[in-house]
Amino acid sequence: MKALALHLALIGALLAVQVVLPPYHYTNVARVMVLAVYAMGYNIAFGYTGLLSLGHALFFAAGMYATGLAVHSAPALLALPLGMLAGAAMALAVGLLALRTAGVAFMIVTLMFAQAGYLTILYYGPVTGGDEGFVLAREARMLAGLDLSADGPRYLTALAIFGVALLANLALVRSGFGRVMVAMRENEERSRMLGYDPFRTKLIALTLSGLYSGTAGAAYALMFGYVGASFAAIQYSILPLLWVLLGGAGTVLGPFFGALLMFYLIDLSSSVTDASNLVVGVALLVLVLFAPKGILGTIRERGARWLP
Repeated sequence: MKALALHLALIGALLAVQVVLPPYHYTNVARVMVLAVYAMGYNIAFGYTGLLSLGHALFFAAGMYATGLAVHSAPALLALPLGMLAGAAMALAVGLLALRTAGVAFMIVTLMFAQAGYLTILYYGPVTGGDEGFVLAREARMLAGLDLSADGPRYLTALAIFGVALLANLALVRSGFGRVMVAMRENEERSRMLGYDPFRTKLIALTLSGLYSGTAGAAYALMFGYVGASFAAIQYSILPLLWVLLGGAGTVLGPFFGALLMFYLIDLSSSVTDASNLVVGVALLVLVLFAPKGILGTIRERGARWLP
């Protein structure tokens, strides 16, 4: 009950702060909430199931391109779920092959799939826009009567998607299947001896992770009006890993706080120096040395055991 109240309080706080946020931060926080959904998906695979992937940009891009291309001939209300399903379907297809490996081999195989997807986007430039991508028209970004090019509707839609994703994630990790995922992360062989199928469990977890990633990619395309190959590049597979590590792997709220902190760390440091990546690197180094389990992971370890 305490955990549910905390998560609802965060959603309520994000709803309340929209009244006082200046336009610049209005857009930024909306962007962070969408990217936090992406990080939640990565956390399902890595933080809870122990699957270290470097291919999640493929799932994010699948959702983004499926929705971005679909809105040319279908309303956004249909294009959004299409992008969600595209992310899940891509993760399922990759999982059926990649999960035959484990550890470093799994990481390399997922990276190869992601790079193949990135090169495919570049190759089919006449359809995908290639390296330049394409911009979505304002009319195509109308979702159930809401103009997602406007600050207010965009923020509230991002909050709605984030809120549903957050509460669904909380329900997942507290369910029986969520406990099985953690068991696979901690001791796969013992879980197998208890009768659980590691391949099936990991495949479901990776598919759910792809569903979250595809949702974030689809929402990003509609809310910010741009679809580009850069979102399928390797950095968009590394970023969710960093967000999760910073906020706390294996915690429900960790991805949001990790994405929020890193976004503003880059934003603020870039206003005073050209070496913003150095600032981020130092921050991550400090984290590894003094809070290796991330912000919320460390808080949970030092007293708040009830944090999911």
